[in-house]
Amino acid sequence: MFAVIRTGGKQYRVAAKDVIRIDKVAGGPGEPVEFAEVLMVGGETVVVGQPTVAGALVAGEVVEQARGDKIIAFKKRRRQNSRRKRGHREEFSIVRITEILTDGRTPTRPVKAQAEAADVVNAESRPEAPAQAAETPPAAAPKRAKAASRRGEPKTDMDEAQSPQAGPAEAAAPAPQSAESKSAEAETADAEPAKSPAKPAKPKASAKAPKPASDPKPDTEKKASAKTPKAKSETGKDAGKKK
Repeated sequence: MFAVIRTGGKQYRVAAKDVIRIDKVAGGPGEPVEFAEVLMVGGETVVVGQPTVAGALVAGEVVEQARGDKIIAFKKRRRQNSRRKRGHREEFSIVRITEILTDGRTPTRPVKAQAEAADVVNAESRPEAPAQAAETPPAAAPKRAKAASRRGEPKTDMDEAQSPQAGPAEAAAPAPQSAESKSAEAETADAEPAKSPAKPAKPKASAKAPKPASDPKPDTEKKASAKTPKAKSETGKDAGKKK
């Protein structure tokens, strides 16, 4: 059994389980598609439509959506410095024909579509899970408190609230001291000798005083020494005259 359908301004002769390439139709891969414009139905008896066959329908399934090769449209006008270049890629769909129906019968839904519809119904019927409040882990608070104590920062109210509660041993108050223990502590305090007061620190040695400069000689001594004539050495001539 075959049929002639019209889609995208073109006519195609199809049969069950045929895979044809047609102009783009809406739908993703795996979705069903129907062709209502059936021009002729052939088989044991041929029925020709006027222009279409009443109650006839061709059902199919989209296999792929793709684009054809690039077509370049180039136009040039001589001696006018005019050029135009454009590219185009035609979109098309690859469809698999599942069945040809007559007498107004409805197509059976594919297995994939039935599974998707069942998932949608199940998701709607499920009750919504309550949103869980985000809780901070208990180990984060002690780590933060330790880091703050290392840096010397005071604890905040949040750290005190998040810090683990003290155990029974820590929470218990210290036991009161007996009278005997107090008297023993007082005796030990009296027996200890009083510590001598701390010695005052020695003052640091001051900087050494500069040496006094030597007193220059008075000018009178210099003048006297300059005026005193030096004793002339006796030459040979003077020695002869004396003789």
